[in-house]
Amino acid sequence: MQKKIFYNFLFIFLITTSSLANEIITGYPKVIDGDTVHINASKIRLNGIDAPEREQICSKFNTEYNCGITTTQALTEKINNQIISCKLQPSKDRYGRYIGVCFLENLDLNKWMVRNGYAVAYRRYSKDYIEDEEYAKKNKLGIWQGNFLTPEKWRKAN
Repeated sequence: MQKKIFYNFLFIFLITTSSLANEIITGYPKVIDGDTVHINASKIRLNGIDAPEREQICSKFNTEYNCGITTTQALTEKINNQIISCKLQPSKDRYGRYIGVCFLENLDLNKWMVRNGYAVAYRRYSKDYIEDEEYAKKNKLGIWQGNFLTPEKWRKAN
């Protein structure tokens, strides 16, 4: 009898304390930057993409612009105060953020960001969006209209 109570307690404990990994979080997001959103208390890093940092400067048509703000605005406008769902991976990043693929209805937002040139495929962690990056580059979309450092190189330099 005590063994059964122990296992029931253990089962309930594991269910109630399990992480959100492998789960789906749904809600109205707060866009932090081009590759990070918050839904309620959950910080989610968009998997497989790397967007320019908020302070990052790029250039196009021989003019500098804040491409970090541009990418953040693009994601914000695309979501347009609508509910999104993020499918989480089983691990978190080194900053404690969940890692996930987020969807606006059936639209993969991670893919949309890369395919439209607002982010690059983050090859270090995923190969999922390489074709989308090549499409954006070939069609000179977003940051591919001009010159920029990859966000990873920009972070290292700054």
